[in-house]
Amino acid sequence: MPTAPRTSPLLLVVSALFVTVLLTSNLIAVKLVAFGPWTLPAAVIVFPLSYLFGDVLTEVYGYAAARRVIWLGFASNLIFVLFIVAAGALPGASGAWRPGDQAAFDRILGFTPRLLVASFIAYVAGEFLNSFVMARLKVATQGRWLWSRTISSTLIGQGVDSAIFITIAFAGVLPGGILLRTILYQWAFKTAYEIVATPLTYAVVAFLKRRERQDPFDIGTDFNPFRLAGG
Repeated sequence: MPTAPRTSPLLLVVSALFVTVLLTSNLIAVKLVAFGPWTLPAAVIVFPLSYLFGDVLTEVYGYAAARRVIWLGFASNLIFVLFIVAAGALPGASGAWRPGDQAAFDRILGFTPRLLVASFIAYVAGEFLNSFVMARLKVATQGRWLWSRTISSTLIGQGVDSAIFITIAFAGVLPGGILLRTILYQWAFKTAYEIVATPLTYAVVAFLKRRERQDPFDIGTDFNPFRLAGG
């Protein structure tokens, strides 16, 4: 009797952490916090970790595995949003759901279509660019200089992510100068976050490669982001 193919428990853990970071980012992004002179969404303390986990997935498991996890994150995020919208639409219990509770619920957990479109497009574009750059640079550097791959992929992926999200979400709402500064602030902060986290990335990658006994190179890989089966 044929047995099901083995799935790495460690890959499942990294995938679960990746998805958790995405959902947490959505939940806490509503709060604006001050980082010195910068005003940024609270999600900036969590969301850059998705790029760290994306780097780990591509480096240890290859682009094809990272591609599947990126789409898993997209689907999980979509389901998360749909359930919150459904919960918000349900009538509140008389007496238990006080006046003002619905407004508070909507203020924290509500989503506008414009922000959702911005978030989903930015996520897909940024994550796939990050994984693509990681995979191609690994081949180009023959697996050396991991730091150069993680930082370069973050510069490109996070740059595109920030530009798409801020532009779609706030064009016409924020003046052009403030819009550009907001993009640059987010990009700079997220990139600095990745640089500071480089020792952690090295430690996680070394541990996983040792335990999984693999170090794949994406030579001949189909980088089409919409192909879910195969390599």
